[in-house]
Amino acid sequence: MENLDLTVLRALCEWRSTGRPALLATVVRTWGSSPRPVGSIMALASNGAVVGSVSGGCIEDDLVDRYADAPGAQERGDRRPDLVTYGVTADEAHRFGLPCGGTLELLLEFDPDPVALGLLLQALQQGQLMRRAVRLSDGQATLGPARGPEEAGVRDGVLINVFGPAYRMLLIGAGQLAEYLATMALFSGFAVTVCDPREAYRGTWSVPGAEVVSGMPDDVIVGFRADGRTCVAALSHDPKLDDLALLEALRSDAFYIGAIGSRRNNEARHRRMMAHFGVSAAELQRLRGPVGIYIGSKTPPEIAVSIMAEVLAVKNGVALPRETLVAEAKNLARAA
Repeated sequence: MENLDLTVLRALCEWRSTGRPALLATVVRTWGSSPRPVGSIMALASNGAVVGSVSGGCIEDDLVDRYADAPGAQERGDRRPDLVTYGVTADEAHRFGLPCGGTLELLLEFDPDPVALGLLLQALQQGQLMRRAVRLSDGQATLGPARGPEEAGVRDGVLINVFGPAYRMLLIGAGQLAEYLATMALFSGFAVTVCDPREAYRGTWSVPGAEVVSGMPDDVIVGFRADGRTCVAALSHDPKLDDLALLEALRSDAFYIGAIGSRRNNEARHRRMMAHFGVSAAELQRLRGPVGIYIGSKTPPEIAVSIMAEVLAVKNGVALPRETLVAEAKNLARAA
């Protein structure tokens, strides 16, 4: 399953390329609690088809009622964008399923240019980070490479939204745990690659949608060019595979680097990497292990849930309390 923004933009581009009227809705401001963050997008075709989400569902229904036309409706490319607000009153918040006190404002762009949408999709598929700016006064949209992540929102009468390629997950080891974790990562919008030079493990892999490669993990990571939208998890339990892979991952900009194993194995891994590869204690601070948050997990699917939760927390900039980390939680339990 691909990144949600890509899915929305792809559907919108396909509709527009065939001449079908459609609009792009973007969350531009929120007040109080809101189901979706600023920058979230949704595409609505003239026949009522919807891809993406700007709320929990009720607002989407209202947009369909208000803006979907009968099949064959004329294009509205000369129509200026609309700013619409939902949830101003308690009654509206209840009607539209918004949390108590929640309000959101949407920008509706009518019949975006399919050529520009195609260029945006092409750039995203090539791994580029792209900045799209829409002038609220007339809907004029400009597109260009982004220098880095930028908070979505309206500034000086222009909506700024930065779109990036899919987040990527590289798993070392193609065992059962990797299958559960890959499945969760795929439906969370990650592009998943699994690396295992062991034919016995690769041969039984059963998760469609994940790319499986057979090279040595350290070589694969070098070629992978892990960036700030990449996470790496070593799950093979084989130091010959995991250690060299982690060494290369620590030299990258990956936002998450973790390894499976017990507290004792994790401490031994740290000693090996410092003694044999010259990795400093400060560098090892980036290496998470044992991976996951503590939920008392014992089985592969439960361990995968705990790892995926930690990956998403780091991705979303959430600082996890120390007592939620596996090693710290188990140490506290032992001391109690």
